[in-house]
Amino acid sequence: MAFTEKYLFTPPPLHVGGRHIKRYHVTSDPQGIAPEVEKAAYAILPELLPEPDATTPPATFVVLHKGGDSGAYLNAYSWVWDNVLHFGGAAGGQPVLGCPDDDPANFILPKMPWIGCVWEIPPITHERNAWVRHILAPETPDLDGYLADSLPEGTTGPFGDPA
Repeated sequence: MAFTEKYLFTPPPLHVGGRHIKRYHVTSDPQGIAPEVEKAAYAILPELLPEPDATTPPATFVVLHKGGDSGAYLNAYSWVWDNVLHFGGAAGGQPVLGCPDDDPANFILPKMPWIGCVWEIPPITHERNAWVRHILAPETPDLDGYLADSLPEGTTGPFGDPA
């Protein structure tokens, strides 16, 4: 199996369910994620989010990945308990994960315990470092600084987060 990097896009953050949502889109299409897939993914996003807690800044980052086949995946990683990632995932168009059809805009909540593939993991590494830089290390947490600190658009690698 030949490995090829994919394109990484960083759309502006959203505010959903009382949380600030940083976004990453991953695809092999240089035009980005199809609008109907993006719309369907963000419609199911509230189901993937935990309630904000009293001590942790209400921040989440998501990776919306359009696979090379019919599959699309939305991974939501929410910061909870100060330094822990809560995971929620959805998939569309991937029968192997229990999707009813091959429509990438028909998202379900799969039962698989998977948290991400090789193209989805670079944002996790970056976001861990950004969380430490802006929230945990400073005397006063800087949520705005964290929200502004994203991987640059380009590709998903090959060597991960340079920071």
